[in-house]
Amino acid sequence: MIWFLRRCVLAPAVVVLTVLLWVTFPLWLIAAAALSPLLPGRWRALRLLWLLILYLSCEALMLVVLLGLWLASGFGRRIRTPYFEGIHYDLVQGLMWVFFREARRVLRLRIETDGPAPDAHPGVPILVACRHAGPGDSFTLIHALMHWYSREPRVVLKDTLGWDPMIDVVLHRIPARFITPNPGQGEDLESQIAELASGLDENDAFVIFPEGGNFTPHRRERAIERLNQLGMHRMARRAEAMTNVLAPRPGGFIAALDAAPDADVVLVAHTGLDHLLTIADVWRELPMDKVIVMRWWQVPRAEIPEGREARIEWLFGWWERIDAWVEQHRPEDLSPGRR
Repeated sequence: MIWFLRRCVLAPAVVVLTVLLWVTFPLWLIAAAALSPLLPGRWRALRLLWLLILYLSCEALMLVVLLGLWLASGFGRRIRTPYFEGIHYDLVQGLMWVFFREARRVLRLRIETDGPAPDAHPGVPILVACRHAGPGDSFTLIHALMHWYSREPRVVLKDTLGWDPMIDVVLHRIPARFITPNPGQGEDLESQIAELASGLDENDAFVIFPEGGNFTPHRRERAIERLNQLGMHRMARRAEAMTNVLAPRPGGFIAALDAAPDADVVLVAHTGLDHLLTIADVWRELPMDKVIVMRWWQVPRAEIPEGREARIEWLFGWWERIDAWVEQHRPEDLSPGRR
């Protein structure tokens, strides 16, 4: 039933909504121009309106192309073959290039990266563990991996993102795994993650968010409480000292490490995309006129300890380092008259 709703109701609805927005665009333009002087930021309503229309247009166009590929693959019979998988990766990379290029221009953002250059991992698969603070960081990370690092990402992400029709269709055609925050009986998430991380080649990047969800103060308190309930009081005290990240859940990350014994690890932190969890958050806090910084650390496989307990300690240590980095690096304001 959920599959039918997503594919046969939501996907056509997105296409219809996009057409209606373009037909009524002059009315929306007048309304946004009238609202802009009343809102903080330069022309905030106009800029957000254009990004919304751009995103829906990209999504609608992509859904039409995806339908064509499904038909061309013999009504889906060959859709998971390497040929069609490569086409889907190219489509995603092109779409994200267009959207991010326009988003940077409209929002006047500058994204700076610090850390290993894109050729720092030649011929080696990588496991990417990233801080999670909203959907914006997920899209930016995937764009960076595909556009700057020329990688084909395999992503572990929450099943709620499957309600976006384009994400739902694409990530059921390339290697990815939707997971539920609270799995039902009989579901082994670590086995699913290990399966996805198996067989990585030299241009693959396995992406996981060890916190298990976006950072919020409430989730931070729940994570600390969970550690205390499990009797891990020392880890709970360490989690209390971290104010910008959630305590990592190491099970999935360790499963990926075991399944990809040749992969290096890349850890990623960022500032400037925090707290964009709902539509209200996007309206209120979408970054404009700022510098967004992404920090990358490469850890060669030989430096990663063996044994589950040692790896849990190692991951917690890195998350404490990421927490300190986030605290020290806040997005620079590029608004006129401010630096």
